[in-house]
Amino acid sequence: MIRTSLLLFIPIILFSCAPKDEVNIYSSRHYDTDLELFDKFTEETGISINLIEGSSDELIERIKSEGLNSPADIVITVDAGRLWRAKEADILQPYNSEYLDDRIAKELRDEDGYWVGLSRRVRGMIYHKERVSTDELQGYWELGNEQWDGRLCVRSSNNIYNQSLVASLIETHGIEDTEQWASKLVTNFARTPQGGDTDQIRAVAAGLCDVALANHYYLGRLIVSSRSADQEVAEQLGIHFPAAEFGGAHVNISGAAIAANSPNRENAIRFLEFLASDDAQQIYAIGNMEFPISDDLELPDVLKMMGEFESDAVNVGAYGSNNPDAIRLMDRVGWR
Repeated sequence: MIRTSLLLFIPIILFSCAPKDEVNIYSSRHYDTDLELFDKFTEETGISINLIEGSSDELIERIKSEGLNSPADIVITVDAGRLWRAKEADILQPYNSEYLDDRIAKELRDEDGYWVGLSRRVRGMIYHKERVSTDELQGYWELGNEQWDGRLCVRSSNNIYNQSLVASLIETHGIEDTEQWASKLVTNFARTPQGGDTDQIRAVAAGLCDVALANHYYLGRLIVSSRSADQEVAEQLGIHFPAAEFGGAHVNISGAAIAANSPNRENAIRFLEFLASDDAQQIYAIGNMEFPISDDLELPDVLKMMGEFESDAVNVGAYGSNNPDAIRLMDRVGWR
């Protein structure tokens, strides 16, 4: 596998655009799990992988600048909002695969067939077991109630995970009601938003707040960490997923799509279908603690411990289409 970190000034002659037994992947995911999957795909199919890594925005801009001569076959990123941006940038094409449509639930893929979700990321409520009763925890909407005044830790509004949560609530409740909720939520912040999801989790353990919004796998990584300090943090905490009666859990994705000018389209489709297979889905779950796209697969113990969740059933594509409204709304209510 050829692996290259993204440099915007790398000449486009990195790959030949003639069809070969290869697939050229542009990925904003940087996990050892993904490298394991790529090697397994090559081992099973004989199709070699050329990998370019960068941020989602960098990759989108690179493919746009490469135009018709782009060697990109596959675009991989996290968060449905970013996949929506790629579709809007006109750098994707439909995948046309009955296998993918059968394997992946409708709410986890683009309604026009331009991209698919390949793993599920659930935005949970991380709480301190001694300071919060599970009876207190309901849904995201209820975090705007007065009982949470000064008790909540959240990342900043420029974080795509929070933008997608707000975009999902806009889809369900409308802009006006969601803005009222967000205004109340901000008054409950224990501190000015700062840091990443793991920082919010550590803040709960440190007593800076009682509840934090974070994707489930960040807690999972602390649970299985070899560092005693991480395990001490995790032991103090639990995770709550909203039940259906409180709107259900916000589910985001890691996903992938075929680039608009893919020179190896058949290989690209084969690669996407491989990532949706049971074997690949088990690697996602075990290696990176992401929930697989299917509920039928055996989960690792850490995910089992977190408990089952009920999705809010919002099509993840709404996270992108509602993203501009979400950003403006968060700015208006002072979510920094």
